[in-house]
Amino acid sequence: MSLDLSQCSDRELAAFARAGQQQAYRELLRRYKTPVFRLIQSNIGDPDEAMDLTQETFVAGFGAIGRYDADRPFRLWIARIALNKCRDWARRRTVRSFFSRALPLESAHDVASDGPAPDAEAADRAELDRVRAAMARLPANLREVLVLRGVEDLTQAETAELLQKSEKTVEMRLYRARAKLKALLGEPGSRAPG
Repeated sequence: MSLDLSQCSDRELAAFARAGQQQAYRELLRRYKTPVFRLIQSNIGDPDEAMDLTQETFVAGFGAIGRYDADRPFRLWIARIALNKCRDWARRRTVRSFFSRALPLESAHDVASDGPAPDAEAADRAELDRVRAAMARLPANLREVLVLRGVEDLTQAETAELLQKSEKTVEMRLYRARAKLKALLGEPGSRAPG
């Protein structure tokens, strides 16, 4: 005799899922896939990307089901994960846009959220390749700081902790990385510090 999971509460389903019952995962997905998709699509506007992010949301949620607090509604818990996926997507999009335009790092937050016009895509891809190649030429210690601070948007303190360096060292490496990248990209008036 099998249990009708459609009659179970979210709390019960989460408990069954933690116990490894695949049917519980399927029932949670059945209940929340559409609302999560709508939430994501309304945040990012792209239905194809929204479908991918919906899948990522459930993979992340099911992977963390052991941390689900059964005293809170599952729909809010999975929605929080979905919103975090949207934020991650927006950051990645901003970074892609930033690199496609090769703006100075100080301007990364001013990048428009709209992608490049179709007629500019080839030039943008070429510029992105040029920036990637320049970044690859940076010494690893400078490239790491540049990525953590400029791309991953970690604070100076977080970067210092992650790299187990002082904040002053992070600050100096970031300055040097930006200067070297500008020099490698051939920006007028820039030269790499020694």
